[in-house]
Amino acid sequence: MQGRDLLLIISVMAIWGFNFSMIKLGVSELDPLLIAAARFACATFPIIFFIRKPDVPWRYLIAYGLVFGTGIWGMASCSITFGLSSGMAAVLLQTDVLTTVLVGVLLYKEVISSRMAAGILISLMGLVVSIFYTNGNVTLAGVAFIMLAAICWPLAGVILRSSGTRAPFAFNIWGMLFAPLPLMALSIAMNGWGVLSATYQQWGADAWISVLFQAYPTTLFGYWVWNKMLLKYPMSQLAPMTLLVSVFALLSGYAIYDEQLSLAQWISCSTFLLGIALVLYPQRNKTPGESDRKLPAASQDRAEASVP
Repeated sequence: MQGRDLLLIISVMAIWGFNFSMIKLGVSELDPLLIAAARFACATFPIIFFIRKPDVPWRYLIAYGLVFGTGIWGMASCSITFGLSSGMAAVLLQTDVLTTVLVGVLLYKEVISSRMAAGILISLMGLVVSIFYTNGNVTLAGVAFIMLAAICWPLAGVILRSSGTRAPFAFNIWGMLFAPLPLMALSIAMNGWGVLSATYQQWGADAWISVLFQAYPTTLFGYWVWNKMLLKYPMSQLAPMTLLVSVFALLSGYAIYDEQLSLAQWISCSTFLLGIALVLYPQRNKTPGESDRKLPAASQDRAEASVP
């Protein structure tokens, strides 16, 4: 990998990690679902007028907007509102690697190698310890919401793959068009119509900073760079880089909010990420003429759909 590209990728991982602190900035006082809705509204307009609609049926775009907007980032935002620290939210969202493997086994008939099985076992052990040895930065409600987000992540990848699109960036932009309304509808269903006026009255500088950072550096710039790198390098080389998101999220959470991990959590989070790394580095099966390691199909879906 070229040094310039490596630096660019690490910069995007830093932005994506810092994004969790920006989510917390917005949801600390305002409804998380409406913050997420505003994020996708800003990320969609006005750029959608300059991006041609991908040649796929509308049902795929609608489904993607619902799963990606509400299922992943609506639930992830709620997890922070319900007591999960921004750093721990980023770490536990890596559970999507495990749910992606499960989807690969069920839908694509993939086989779990012994190395991947060991990684899954190690990561689950780390996950359990990090949840139970909390110092107040992990709540059951927060974990429930982040697990919903992790379950929805591979579903977004399945939708992307099933659509057959050759323009993932355009697909993402047009799919996000259908994210705000379901998020708003869910917020109203949970809180009543008064949540709209309350959010409008309380909207301030922190909300704007949170939403605009999530929409532009995180979503548009980050995904644009990631898409370019996917075209240039094998996914087996890029996917493990996403582990840096958790590292940067923990650092930014500490720097901005003084979020602390207990000693047991530092060890368990390291163990968890080590297990995830083993899953993302599947054992190579050498064949004549093979030059690159390839991720399983489900993991490729995850890499293509990943944008915090």
